[in-house]
Amino acid sequence: MSSGISGISAAPRERFDAAGRRVLLVCVAGGFTTLLDQSVLNTSIPALRESLHAQPAHLQWIVAGYSLAFGLALIPGGRLGDVKGRKWFFVTGLALFTLVSLVSATATAPGVLIAARLLQGAGAGLVNSQMIGTLQDVFDGQLRARALGMYAVTGGLAFALGPPVGGAVLAAVGPEQGWRLTFLLNVPFGLATVALAVRHLPRPRPSARHADLDLVGLLLVGALTLALMLPFVQPPGWTGWLGFAAVAAILLGALVWWQRRYARSGGHPLIHPALTRSAPYALGTATAMAQFGSSLAAGLVLTMFLQDGLGLSPMGAALVALPSAVAMGVASALAWRVVQRFGRRTVTAGMTGSALVMLAGGLVAHWAPSAALPWLLALLQLFGGASVGLMGATNQAFVLRHAPAEAAGVSGAILQMAQRIAAAVGVSALSGVYLRSTAGGGGHRSAYLYTSLVCAALAGLAVLASVCAGRATARAVPAEATEGAAVSRGRTGVR
Repeated sequence: MSSGISGISAAPRERFDAAGRRVLLVCVAGGFTTLLDQSVLNTSIPALRESLHAQPAHLQWIVAGYSLAFGLALIPGGRLGDVKGRKWFFVTGLALFTLVSLVSATATAPGVLIAARLLQGAGAGLVNSQMIGTLQDVFDGQLRARALGMYAVTGGLAFALGPPVGGAVLAAVGPEQGWRLTFLLNVPFGLATVALAVRHLPRPRPSARHADLDLVGLLLVGALTLALMLPFVQPPGWTGWLGFAAVAAILLGALVWWQRRYARSGGHPLIHPALTRSAPYALGTATAMAQFGSSLAAGLVLTMFLQDGLGLSPMGAALVALPSAVAMGVASALAWRVVQRFGRRTVTAGMTGSALVMLAGGLVAHWAPSAALPWLLALLQLFGGASVGLMGATNQAFVLRHAPAEAAGVSGAILQMAQRIAAAVGVSALSGVYLRSTAGGGGHRSAYLYTSLVCAALAGLAVLASVCAGRATARAVPAEATEGAAVSRGRTGVR
């Protein structure tokens, strides 16, 4: 393929060739199909609960089990793609996701749906771990970052568009069949994307640098992911929390020890040494974690407040959030222009805007009259979506530029897994803050204010991490290659 694989063009603008556009289409379609699924389902939970007579524990596993399996599959999937080639892992994961969607749509018992959701999550994790690696393999420079940016934007739009799509389906066919149809929507998109992937993804090109999978490292990472995420899928008591924390600390220590030992013995450790030594990669990942966790938690709590506190229908609540998706898409398309001028400061500015919107949302919800509140919150969602669109894709491009080619899949998988863990922690903790505040008699407005303050504080941590990442990058890059100059010459590739 010639879409920027062999080098960076001196032209100020690079364009995807026909083959590159087809690869990008396959990756964007796979990402949209697998990421839309969960956000659509969130709107259908009340209907699903009534139809299957599901208990609260069942609902926790139906919703969060998908994320758990998704996170568990990411790093093993990325490593397999790095070593064995990506095409057929992509096809297998998407075929599994699509097939099990049929099982989910026809489930008649909560246990069947839980098992299906776990398998769906595993398939989606395998697919998404191949996509970032594929984009890094196929594209270079400006084209690589534009492609990664489009993938990141696709994920954000999928999360934002899910509630309106789910609300529209339920309104059109009714709750009993509506929640089943949300799963069936995956099937035609999934089948079409599988066919396109078989035809257009590049043939598998296993890494010539190494062929060892580091099975011990894979097992330790899987166990660590489980220890970090499982408590938020099925919250334990205080003793359970302490037990999971102790297990996670032990597993983390064992993973660090094993990776060093494996490298000394001549092997190629799962987590590439270049990633562990790179401060910009670590700080950029921390920025992405804080942004992703705070944004998803803020979105969930907003939906709860609009429906439980203001009495809006699911479709009405979805319409309040819709401006966020529109603004995110527009801002993401224009972000490269801002980055060319301001470099990595674009990420910091976007994250600052997001934090201020969360803070303003809590204050508006606490003081504004009820009649005007949905309109004011929709306006804030417009600014919030623009802020996330400005920084989300560009931060990912800046982070992944520090990943070596032989660890393209694993580096992207680590970034995604970190975001998944942050989302699990943020959604579980902040929804708990909201529910406890309302149960304590403080009212929905006060509960939303408290939760928004916490979300804004988390976003503030992302701002701090972004500032530190910018300084670390400036130290790591030669003096003449400042962030703005590097971007304009295509070294970071952000357009």
